[in-house]
Amino acid sequence: MYTPLISVQQLQTLQASGQPLMVFDCSFELMKPLEGDAQYLQAHVAGALRADLNRNLSFHDDPTDVPASGGRHPLPSRAHFAQWLASVGFDSRMQAVVYDRQGANYCGRLWWMLKWVGHEVVAVLDGGLQAWQAAGGALASGPEAPHPASTFTASQEKADLATTERVLRHLDHPSQTVIDARATPRYRGEVEPLDPVAGHIPGALNRPFGLNIGADGKFKPAEQLKTEFLELLAGRDPSSVVHQCGSGVSALPNLLAMEIAGLGASALYAGSWSEWCSDASRPVAKG
Repeated sequence: MYTPLISVQQLQTLQASGQPLMVFDCSFELMKPLEGDAQYLQAHVAGALRADLNRNLSFHDDPTDVPASGGRHPLPSRAHFAQWLASVGFDSRMQAVVYDRQGANYCGRLWWMLKWVGHEVVAVLDGGLQAWQAAGGALASGPEAPHPASTFTASQEKADLATTERVLRHLDHPSQTVIDARATPRYRGEVEPLDPVAGHIPGALNRPFGLNIGADGKFKPAEQLKTEFLELLAGRDPSSVVHQCGSGVSALPNLLAMEIAGLGASALYAGSWSEWCSDASRPVAKG
């Protein structure tokens, strides 16, 4: 069983073994929300199902659901997300493998959400679709045949979801270290293309999420990631970290990287900057 990463060769071996497995393609383009569907239909890991950030991994004005976070990509409730997993045939015996073609920017969301509903056996395909293609992995195009529905239900949470109230309560306290995964100009407040207010949460450190990926498109080696994060933390306790970005999506490569580095589990502030800056009473820092 694999988490947090699985290599192309390991996935090929797993496919050949006949063990219970479900692969999800989470490809997405933030400024072109329909592009991920087109990319999937053009080419995907053979057998992979589609998991769309907007449709499947975020709350979207559903009268039968209550969001679990705020921000531009609010989380659905755990129960509602579990219902979607059951509807596509996922069950608790399965190894889940998630990937995208955007440097693990989007598949990390599904990796984290599966742990959030109690399913720990989930791994990110290291290198994404590009690594799979380079190794000659089997590809398919068009839609996949649907799977029979399962009875999957949410169980004990295996991920730490931080609320705005929690982040605000622990500002400037050593028990909390916020890491902002946005590009440095956005963190500094020099530009803000998506949200109404520029800047960052006071005291937050900055590590753009792309720094976790090497030139080969895969996560950097564990020891290198450990060195980089410990340098960023500068003596702060890794267990105090709360990850955020603009909307709780691109923060997850940082959270993943800390686990790969052996620095343990950390929290996700899913509402992130888009939720934080929606209330003018919350403090904002620049520079």
